[in-house]
Amino acid sequence: MDKKLLDILVCPICKGKLIYRKSEQELICKADRLAFPIRDGIPVMLEQEARELAADEEV
Repeated sequence: MDKKLLDILVCPICKGKLIYRKSEQELICKADRLAFPIRDGIPVMLEQEARELAADEEV
């Protein structure tokens, strides 16, 4: 994931900062508890494509 891209990407819902999880290939929004997938190096920033984080899942 390109560092410059990570610096400008925000959550499409709350416009908050995202956390990059390299091992899972996801961008995490702590505020909305959503994980946006990264497919073939491209972040999929659509709410309907995001998965909700489980209540016991660390952020």
